[in-house]
Amino acid sequence: MSQQTSLSLAEEQAFQLSQAAILLDQTRSERDKNVGPFAVALKSNLDTWVALCTVISHEDCVLSEDVKRNLRRLAQFVADKTLAGLESVTNETIDSFININLQISEGLLEGAKAR
Repeated sequence: MSQQTSLSLAEEQAFQLSQAAILLDQTRSERDKNVGPFAVALKSNLDTWVALCTVISHEDCVLSEDVKRNLRRLAQFVADKTLAGLESVTNETIDSFININLQISEGLLEGAKAR
C-alpha cells in the first residue's frame, strides 16, 4: 500500500522554485562547454516564475497585495535578465536567481506553516 502526500499550492510552488535553483546551480559550471543544459535550466526557471505569477493572479490567492506586487517585480526581473540572452546572464545574475528562488521558496513554506 502506498501513501500519497498531497502538497499545498504554496508547497508546490516552493518546491518548483527550489528545483529551478538547483538546476541553475548544477548546469552553470559546464555552460561554456555545453550551453544546452544551462539554457534548459534558465527556461525552467522562467517557466516557474510565470507559473507563480499565474497562481498569484487568481482571486482566491490569500497573499497580500504588497507580496503579490513584489513577486511580480521579481518575476519581471527574472524575465528581463533571462530574455536578454544567454551571453548576458552573468554568474552574478545566476547567483541572484538562485538566492531569490531559495528565499521566496522559504517564505512560501513559512507562510504555508502559519495557516
